[in-house]
Amino acid sequence: MQLPLEILQLGENRLRRTEQTRDISSGGVCFLSTNAIEPGGRIEYVITLSGSNPPVRIRCLGKVLRSKKPATEAPFEIAVTMERYSFVRPGELEQVSMMSATPQTTLTQ
Repeated sequence: MQLPLEILQLGENRLRRTEQTRDISSGGVCFLSTNAIEPGGRIEYVITLSGSNPPVRIRCLGKVLRSKKPATEAPFEIAVTMERYSFVRPGELEQVSMMSATPQTTLTQ
């Protein structure tokens, strides 16, 4: 499933970078990126579900499991967990960071 994915934070570094999902499940997501991301680090990201108005956005916190480049010309495939998530209300994303927001939903596998 290809959906917009916005990276908000990698470890201690705040950033805003838009990528595209390749695959998504209840346990995590795989997305494509022109940049490598170090495995093992924490990541905060937002997935936008298409087909609704206003769009449904899910803010997630996880860990980078894998970052590999399958071919020279191909983008990196980044696999991350989805350990916590919350639905984002319009305008909420700019107000508060997920790491300080509570309560969160924890997924079990």
